[in-house]
Amino acid sequence: MPMFANHFYNESTRRMVSVFGSIFNDMEVVKKDAAGKILQKIKVPLGYAPRSKVLARLNEQSSDPKMAIKLPRLAFEITSFEYDANARVSKHKNYTKVITGDTLSLNKLGSPAVYKVGFELNIMASTQDEALQLLEQILPMFQPEYTVTIKDIPDMNITTDTPIVLESVDTNDDYEGDLVTRRAIVYTLGFSTRIRYYRGIGKSKQILQTEVDYSENVDPTTHKFETQKIVGTTTSDGAGGFKEPYTETINFFDVDD
Repeated sequence: MPMFANHFYNESTRRMVSVFGSIFNDMEVVKKDAAGKILQKIKVPLGYAPRSKVLARLNEQSSDPKMAIKLPRLAFEITSFEYDANARVSKHKNYTKVITGDTLSLNKLGSPAVYKVGFELNIMASTQDEALQLLEQILPMFQPEYTVTIKDIPDMNITTDTPIVLESVDTNDDYEGDLVTRRAIVYTLGFSTRIRYYRGIGKSKQILQTEVDYSENVDPTTHKFETQKIVGTTTSDGAGGFKEPYTETINFFDVDD
């Protein structure tokens, strides 16, 4: 069978982008008078975009002030992908889930490929005070990581506690220029996290019957002294599984004289 014969899309990257952006989605800056009275609260817009594109649009002249980009503003984007060999999961690990209404089959999913993914968050403001307000709201939350719970595969109920690590903070003040160019103070925060990429969900049959032969350490066909045979039941438990699973533990060191 060709490697890509069966199409699947688990939305793993899209899900992580959404979770990362939601962390910074409700940030505000305030403007005060000389007495410290709050004059205005500004909710800072957030978008997925490279810094260069936002700054280019910022410097574009517009005849309609309502159409011009205003600061402060937050922008983020993915900057890197790198396979994480240290977080590699055994290829023999499988995830299974009972299919509701089907007592004979299971949904089956193999182990994921883990990638280290870099994010860049840019704080852009026209004044140093606005930029620092945003920066000082973010820094205490990352020491140096902030852990979120990701629903890797919702259909399989697979969730992972995933740290988002703050790796670096850089600043850039584009103050030099002509009088027409708008000033933009930029703080760039570098983050790293991990995304687990799974294959498509497959199906596997449930084991309904097992048979075990016990024999001496010789030819089992001629020295077999016991056979245990377990036959499962297909009685539904309401969730597509069995009511009475069979479990037995045998200690091979407890041998009668």
